Amino acid sequence: MYGYELSEMAEEEERPPKKRAPWGVIALVLLTGLALIRNGSGEFDAGPPQPASAAAAEGSAQGAYGLAPQALPYAEPDRVRIPAISVDAPVMPVGLDQDGWVGAPPPEDPNLAGWFTGAVSPGEKGTAVVVGHVDNQHGPAVFYGLGALKQGNRVEIPRRDGRTAVFEIYGVEVFEKNNFPGDRVYASKGSPELRVITCGGGFSKANGYEGNVVAFARLVEVR
Repeated sequence: MYGYELSEMAEEEERPPKKRAPWGVIALVLLTGLALIRNGSGEFDAGPPQPASAAAAEGSAQGAYGLAPQALPYAEPDRVRIPAISVDAPVMPVGLDQDGWVGAPPPEDPNLAGWFTGAVSPGEKGTAVVVGHVDNQHGPAVFYGLGALKQGNRVEIPRRDGRTAVFEIYGVEVFEKNNFPGDRVYASKGSPELRVITCGGGFSKANGYEGNVVAFARLVEVR
């Protein structure tokens, strides 16, 4: 299942950017960029679900999943699927705008996610980053249910090279936007990982969402 030679599709693969932002830079600009996604009214029932303390990534068993599949070469993601929360959405590339913020999918499209091109592509060695809105002025958006994920849930990322990178959740946490642990969230762990991020925590009309919900996942299968 994982027996692809990296050279087999080399000529067919899209080429990665020559330079990628270091994770320390991503930690700063992505946090600020996601703060700009706070376009929701925050008035849908009790708001989006928040992660349970039992779902924290801290102290999770790093070796509990057996032999990990081989890291994949670069290929842009096409969709993101999270069956546990009924997510099946197209993915668009997002980068830094002229002001240095991480771009976000258009808020008027509630079922659209963004892959940050300053990080690796999903399935490559390193930490890939996918972002999306929690809600907009009309109601819940693509990652509204992110905080309800549990350890063991899966995230499927069909890629444009025809392969699907399957990640397993090992933690879901909410962090205050003013105290965001960028080193813990974005640093490479030496294997293919994924972070799925949206807004969360408390909400006020004056300041919007107070934090970010982060789902931590690692590559466990390639289809």
